Amino acid sequence: MTTTRATKKSSTKAVKPSTKATAKPAARLTLDETMRALEKAGSEQTRKTYRRHGAKDPMFGVSFAALKGLVKRIGVDHELAVALWETGNHDARTLAFKVADPAKVKPAELDRWAAANVARMGYGYVPMLAAESPHGTAKVKEWLASPKEALRGSAWLLIGCLASVDEKAPDDGFAKLVERIEKTIHSASNSERETMNSALIAIGGRSPALRRAATAAAKRIGSLEIDHGDTECKTPDAQAYIEKAWAHAAAKKFASPAAQERARESMRTRC
Repeated sequence: MTTTRATKKSSTKAVKPSTKATAKPAARLTLDETMRALEKAGSEQTRKTYRRHGAKDPMFGVSFAALKGLVKRIGVDHELAVALWETGNHDARTLAFKVADPAKVKPAELDRWAAANVARMGYGYVPMLAAESPHGTAKVKEWLASPKEALRGSAWLLIGCLASVDEKAPDDGFAKLVERIEKTIHSASNSERETMNSALIAIGGRSPALRRAATAAAKRIGSLEIDHGDTECKTPDAQAYIEKAWAHAAAKKFASPAAQERARESMRTRC
């Protein structure tokens, strides 16, 4: 004998509205809050290290790891970046370059920030920002022609950034800059020799043709004398560095060191 269970009468239950509050975006950090966070994260040991690398007071001495944590909290906030830079504080200005919006930064801001950004340890941030902005190519021409050494140095770093991130730029322009570096690097100022060497390495990582051109130029240039002050920094050998970069990119299955860089988070925010 087969028995059957009585089927339960189906019913549609009304969905009760959630009692949980809708998640709100994190509140924007104010300038005062950010400065307090920077001051809390600073240390005298870090201040000593930064001074050896050319940083000037006022500063709190905030490690790059702590800055990265603040960048994650802030995200992109160009208004805050401008306010941070205006404080004149070294750590605040470094953070400003990291949270600035490349789409909103003005040419005059780039000029002002690059001219004042003379600490070797953070010299590359403004050129990186310029490379991500619509003004990069124009700033190369303007800064290379400037009588200000800081702007000329920024121009060479910007050239290196563009060689890595601007996939559409023609190689011919970079090839001409390799020739210019070879002809003038030994007669350039100490800081410009350093940034020219950096640009040569970056250009050498852009394409196979530029790899050959930059490597040949590096051989003819030979050794470089660059004074790194009271630091343990050393001048990278451009020829060896270019070859190492290509080997590393190949091991990671990238077509070039530049392609590898484009696949990563911007160096401006990751370092």
